Amino acid sequence: MDIKQFYIKKYKLLMLIPLIMLIVSFIIVGFTIKNTGDFVNKDVSLKGGASITIETSEDYELEDYLFQTFNKKFIVKKLSEFGTNKQSGIVVEGEVGSEELKEALEKKLGFELTKENSSIEETESSFGQSFYRQLLKAILVAFLLMAIVVFIIFRDFIPSLAVILSAIFDLVVTIAVIDVIGMKIGTAGIAALLLVLGYSIDTDLVLTTKLLKRKEGSVIERLFGSIKTGLTMTVTTIVALTIGYLVSSSMVLKQMFLIIIIALFVDIISTWIMNTGILRIYLDYKKKKNG
Repeated sequence: MDIKQFYIKKYKLLMLIPLIMLIVSFIIVGFTIKNTGDFVNKDVSLKGGASITIETSEDYELEDYLFQTFNKKFIVKKLSEFGTNKQSGIVVEGEVGSEELKEALEKKLGFELTKENSSIEETESSFGQSFYRQLLKAILVAFLLMAIVVFIIFRDFIPSLAVILSAIFDLVVTIAVIDVIGMKIGTAGIAALLLVLGYSIDTDLVLTTKLLKRKEGSVIERLFGSIKTGLTMTVTTIVALTIGYLVSSSMVLKQMFLIIIIALFVDIISTWIMNTGILRIYLDYKKKKNG
């Protein structure tokens, strides 16, 4: 039995893959909530604190120095030029005031941080928390509106539920992967999760429309037609975002690109295994019911 025949005939067995992934992801997110108080690790743009980007090719081993100075953990990221491993700068983030951090860094680096060789961003903790709550509300509202629109389009509970479940799967598994790799999420990351919702619905609508609303050809023919369209969309988007991730020197854009790339791989499983399985079971039930 080749892969295509296995996919066609063993679709119910394949549905165990997304089920196991979803259970494991809920466990991972649960541990993250227990350890951090939130479902993701937040950076200074959401927790409050300062971020300083320094143009330098030197490695100053700042993490240990800053921990000893402030008795707090700091994030130190190295920036490199595209196409080479040559360091072009350092980004330092921590939950302290920008002036305190600037003074400590100048003492260690041995030179003054100016507008010419650095950039400083600071977020008040109250503002970061408020913005975080607003973004979560935006995701919730977007999810509810999406559910209403999907139900209006198909006017059928099971197909609509399959689309919603697929979106939940995409979000939860993507967040679990982010937690596992230790990524700290900022405002850009939450915005990327909003985009994930939209893309998830896009591929599911392609699948559901072709299977339920189109009548030409068999179910399997319509399924593989939708797979061809959907995977073409997904793969081209992954390629474009991967190039953007490699070329961009902006940490904000890199975070957004990486989150969406992860979500696109997750969406392949949720749409073409989980959602497909649910719809095929539903169509088989309707066929038996109608004789």
